[in-house]
Amino acid sequence: MLKNTLTKIETKIKQSPNIPEEKKSEYFELLQQLNSEVNELNRTDHEKAQSVKEFTKAAAHESTREEINPKLFQIALDGLSSSVQEFEASHPRLVQTVNSICTFLSKIGI
Repeated sequence: MLKNTLTKIETKIKQSPNIPEEKKSEYFELLQQLNSEVNELNRTDHEKAQSVKEFTKAAAHESTREEINPKLFQIALDGLSSSVQEFEASHPRLVQTVNSICTFLSKIGI
């Protein structure tokens, strides 16, 4: 992902009252993994990498809002998950990382 995007997401996470402090570092690690995978995808398919990046931003935005709208949050997660489904064979770590992010956010009760 672009460094600027990742920095903005990390700032939102740090300031979010919805993500417990002890879980924030776990979320940062997942985002770093995703960054690496999206950068790799960007080399072969820039447009699809952009989709993953934008859905990641949407999911981060919806999960860090002061008042979470469950419907919008679920749409963002579904979009993120859908954006990588076709890559199961060619980029399995990307799919695994996105699934881990979605699971993480679901587990913390957002």
